[in-house]
Amino acid sequence: MWLPCGCTSKYVASSFARRTLASYLHVSGRSRCNVAAFMPEAAGLEGVSGRAALRELSVSNSESFWAAVARHRLCWSTPFHTVQDCDLSRGKIKWFEGGKLNVSVNCLDRHVHTCPERVALIWERDERGWCCTDELLEMTCRLGNLLRRHGVKRGDCVTIYMPTCPLAVASMLACARIGAAHNVVFAGFSADALAERIRDAQSSTVITVNQGVRGGKVTELKKTVDTAMQSCPTVKQVFVAMRTDNPVTMTARDIAMEEVREQKEMLKEDVVCEPAVMNSEDVLFLLYTSGSTGKPKGLVHTQAGYLLYAALTHRYVFSYHDGDVFGCVADIGWITGHSYVVYGPLANGATTVLFESTPIYPDPGRYWDMVERLKINQFYGAPTAIRLLLKYGDQWVNKYDRSTLKTLGSVGEPINTEAWEWYHRVVGDGRCPVVDTWWQTETGGICIAPRPSDPDAEIVPGMAMRPFFGINPVLMDTEVIVFGFLQGEVLTSNNTSGALCMAQPWPGMARTIHNNHQRFIDTYFQPYPGYFFTGDGAYRSEEGYYQITGRLDDVINVSGHRIGTAEIEDVVNQCPAVAESAVVGYTHSIKGQGVYAFVVLKKGIDVQEADLSRQLNGMVSEKIAKYASPDFIQFAKRLPKTRSGKIMRRVLRKVVESDLEGLGDLSTLDDPAAVQEIIQGHEKLLSKNRS
Repeated sequence: MWLPCGCTSKYVASSFARRTLASYLHVSGRSRCNVAAFMPEAAGLEGVSGRAALRELSVSNSESFWAAVARHRLCWSTPFHTVQDCDLSRGKIKWFEGGKLNVSVNCLDRHVHTCPERVALIWERDERGWCCTDELLEMTCRLGNLLRRHGVKRGDCVTIYMPTCPLAVASMLACARIGAAHNVVFAGFSADALAERIRDAQSSTVITVNQGVRGGKVTELKKTVDTAMQSCPTVKQVFVAMRTDNPVTMTARDIAMEEVREQKEMLKEDVVCEPAVMNSEDVLFLLYTSGSTGKPKGLVHTQAGYLLYAALTHRYVFSYHDGDVFGCVADIGWITGHSYVVYGPLANGATTVLFESTPIYPDPGRYWDMVERLKINQFYGAPTAIRLLLKYGDQWVNKYDRSTLKTLGSVGEPINTEAWEWYHRVVGDGRCPVVDTWWQTETGGICIAPRPSDPDAEIVPGMAMRPFFGINPVLMDTEVIVFGFLQGEVLTSNNTSGALCMAQPWPGMARTIHNNHQRFIDTYFQPYPGYFFTGDGAYRSEEGYYQITGRLDDVINVSGHRIGTAEIEDVVNQCPAVAESAVVGYTHSIKGQGVYAFVVLKKGIDVQEADLSRQLNGMVSEKIAKYASPDFIQFAKRLPKTRSGKIMRRVLRKVVESDLEGLGDLSTLDDPAAVQEIIQGHEKLLSKNRS
């Protein structure tokens, strides 16, 4: 619960008083009440007479818009003097310079004054019907003091390898409170993937649990950390909490956060933890996302801009109102969990649900049972889960009362029309708007969605549709790109497709790639100088609505998890029997995209293909994660290549999608006959799997 505890320092109280006064002054100006009623932050903006005008001003005069919003929505200990200092051609992005604040204060302390009895977190544990609430502010303060006592200081980076649970959220907020950055690693990642992220982040501290529980299955998270530690010499200490009652082996570097279930190490700590005063552009967290080069990118998000954007999009995309229960079922290891389980809802004083289980455990009614019990108002999930549940039929939905639902959201990948219509008609009883949201780890928060808009504005199934405030998308001609990175032309007409780019910066966007700013520039700003390149393609309809058409680079989106094809290829190629490989994505009815691997064996290798397939899948599962394992492995004598030796993945994708008419010009291939061999092998593999 939000607790009126001693964490309210003089800094917090004075910040809160300033915000209350500013709020009062803004809302008192009723001359533009139609806009102010919708967005109180905009009440002081001149010449704004409606939502369309507000949207236009947020783009044409973005500094005025973001300055007004930032002053109203965040608690500052020192006000900012410069709204933005950005140059997209150089990858330079700075917002609210001169401003000082603390993110945990904005998420916790200030709400003590306004809603002390409101529940901050509801933990929907894996065990059905077993949910609990926790005293988040007290837990955060105790954990912050514990970290400080063990030498974690401002500027350090703490790696968090935990399931979705209150202690994981408190760990994130405790880092923010004492000025340390956090690096949350998805608890499904392997020891190798974890170790790579720890090394790149240069973490000396790790926080984990003994075991994870999901879908009735126990995973050995502490053992995974122990394995990772063998190649992480920078790690000096590992804090270990207990998710289950099963003991684990402890080493000299390990610190037991819970000696027994009733006696927590953290209870030794004071409930008062003085918050560090942070600059707007200090690092808040790193989050690693897959790239097309094989090495994960440690994207850097900073304090004020990220928090503001997460809070604003949470409030207006989902029509959140005070007292609502917000249910985002994403894992905290992904950006969706960061922005819409933790930071966005908590900054708005919301009650947020932590979901530890799966949509079909112990049965396909799990989501809707939770909605009924917890009286969830906004539900935000992945199209993969919606497609899965659709196949189980309407009865699992209709069994439960969903009358509290007001808004449904989808995230992670484009949602197909059939799933959208079922989601709207069955889950939402035809009365809840469905917001199909488009955004990325890089953007920090939702950039394109059907809402906010006028209450009676249309929503088109399967389209993200409308840019959020301050977002200025453009479509670029992709045909003029040579080797990936030559300037294209802006496509100004509607009913057209192109590369989705952003023409101006916004506060929530990532600032750099950790330890590699040049890669940040090369990936996002070099392809179209002066624009932010998203890596996605999009279609703009006659009405000006946007529909995401998929990735333009070699990244596959499996059940909402982005994975670089090069990462998978790197693992497959480590097998002594493999000469080379090529991995592509294909349309999957449940997961959105599946993984299809083409493998060429070394000469003289005599192995059973079925045995080698199992071995390769096991390697990918161990080195990356289970979801990255190929759905199909096709063995081939050779791969189609250009005369310069480049594998033609475009051709492989067309074969896998059975779009042989779309193969295009094959004249640049070294030997076009290789394509026919691939086609025949693909047909043989499909025939074998049908039988």
